Amino acid sequence: MCSLTGLLMLLVVATGMAGCSSSMTRVQTWEGKPMDASGVAVLEAPGEIQVAEVNGRSVTNFLMDDLALDYELLPGNNRIVFSYKTIWAKSTVVKNGESKVATVTSEPRVVDLVARAGETYRFRFDKPASRAEAEAMMADFSASIVSASGAVVATSSVYTGPERSDELLAGPASGTATSAAAGDVDTLETMKLLWQRATADEKREFLRWAFE
Repeated sequence: MCSLTGLLMLLVVATGMAGCSSSMTRVQTWEGKPMDASGVAVLEAPGEIQVAEVNGRSVTNFLMDDLALDYELLPGNNRIVFSYKTIWAKSTVVKNGESKVATVTSEPRVVDLVARAGETYRFRFDKPASRAEAEAMMADFSASIVSASGAVVATSSVYTGPERSDELLAGPASGTATSAAAGDVDTLETMKLLWQRATADEKREFLRWAFE
């Protein structure tokens, strides 16, 4: 019989491979217990956007880095550090052992979002048609965050390091304390949270897949 740790590990793999429902791809960005959906905001990030940290807390524990993920944010100030990444097939002949794809990645960017409970936000950015266009964009890459209505509510800038202002160190307006120092999310706790949020049907499908 599989151990709990092994089972939960398989859950994360299944999530990445099968692209399960949104309840399995939501990331809590603060320490502590989950909150009701009506009390948090959601930031939708497509696969091209790699979110590294929120309010100084690492959110990069997923096994695949090109998943579209929804990040739950506490209301108030949220500092989000991210980069843009795309993968392109090489047009030239590749040597044995050489990768057949080229990765184009921006330098880290940061955006400060004042989130409102119950709101859904998403990234907006120019999408290149070719690898050459993508590479040309990287020097001054910028993304905006828009509300559900399409209004721009924040725009990114170059990330120069942790912000030391008292306002940002205070974190989101909530009774839950948010650590200002970066730290890895506990992998097991993250997997447990994913399992708790899965529906009964999702759990049955996963268990069927895991023990086939």
